[in-house]
Amino acid sequence: MDTAERRIVGFTAGAHALVHTYELSIPILLTVWIAEFSTTAAALGGVVTVGYGLFGIGALPGGILVDRIGSKPLILACLSGMAGSFLLVSLAPTLAVLTLAIALWGVTASVYHPAGLALISTSVDQRGTALGYHGIGGNLGIALGPLATALLLLAFDWEVVAALLAVPALLVAGYGATLDVGGESAASGRGDDAHADTTAMTLGSVVGDTRALMAGGFVLVLAFAVSSGLYYRTFLTFLPDLLGDVLSGLVDVQLIDPESPYAEEFDLARYLYVAVLTVGVFGQYLGGRIADRVRPERGLIGLMSVLAVLALLFAPASETTAMFLAVSLLLGVALFTVQPLSQATVAAYSPPDARGLSFGFTYLAIFGVGSLGAALAGTVLTRAGSDELFVVLAGIATVGALCATAIVRFATRRD
Repeated sequence: MDTAERRIVGFTAGAHALVHTYELSIPILLTVWIAEFSTTAAALGGVVTVGYGLFGIGALPGGILVDRIGSKPLILACLSGMAGSFLLVSLAPTLAVLTLAIALWGVTASVYHPAGLALISTSVDQRGTALGYHGIGGNLGIALGPLATALLLLAFDWEVVAALLAVPALLVAGYGATLDVGGESAASGRGDDAHADTTAMTLGSVVGDTRALMAGGFVLVLAFAVSSGLYYRTFLTFLPDLLGDVLSGLVDVQLIDPESPYAEEFDLARYLYVAVLTVGVFGQYLGGRIADRVRPERGLIGLMSVLAVLALLFAPASETTAMFLAVSLLLGVALFTVQPLSQATVAAYSPPDARGLSFGFTYLAIFGVGSLGAALAGTVLTRAGSDELFVVLAGIATVGALCATAIVRFATRRD
């Protein structure tokens, strides 16, 4: 990559990390808000659902805007909006204001994935490698963001913590404002005038762009996105509890007196959960490298097959500590290796001037439809058990492999 491309990758990776830092700092802050606002977990659950719902739903209109006004303005608006929302959180006197602040975060954060991924796919020649580094940023935010929030809460009141969390977004936005992303316009086939013209964004134009996008078999790419989103959410939602159940039968290690009020913070399962998310950094890098060397959709066939096998191995592996740790960490690597390959596939099967729309649909499928994985996991665990849950995961991965196979055979590459 040249200097300009490296700056774009650094900017988008930083923004990606912050999106997921804010996303996963909210559950940490929930434990404080229950007492602060004298409310119930159910009420706060509704508040968070509003924010997370808008985070997924907003991806599609965000993608439409990317194709009209460009990626950089939307990423800057996203970063500024997330910073503003957390400043509002820090000042929230009532639950109603807190709800408004979380909703604002959801709306502004929702545009990031279509904007950031469209910018990379139209501005960087080594697309797979760039997507891998971008994913690494996201994984670091997923793994380290909640940890940073928890540590800050040990030293400061939650209002101060929320305000401090707003600072990094403003710094990254300031850096992004200095970037020249002129290559995006050239690569997408739209000039600066076209990006500045928002009057063309009519219902008819969106419908027309959608029809053109789907005509080449992009619907098969969306089917894969649904399956990967379901696997992601089904696997991760109850993973800390699943890891804790297995570890309690394998090891008898107490890091702190179990009667201590801080005992939950030193639960071994939490650290293994963070480790599973952290090794995803290597998966992101590996996926990016693979995407630059083979057709990414072919790589997805193999990876989803690997995820199916690892899911089936989870229960047998729980008999021994070494095997259980190995399978758990391999699941983390394989799960996140999928992401750069999936994103490169979206780019390969969508025209450059509809790249934002394509990623908008993709992340609506991953975060919107894929969010049903949480309900699926809860239902299976309630009615059956963890062994059956991993059989279901193997089935989802198999469907994903079949979808990737269908992409190879029936869809038309567009880039």
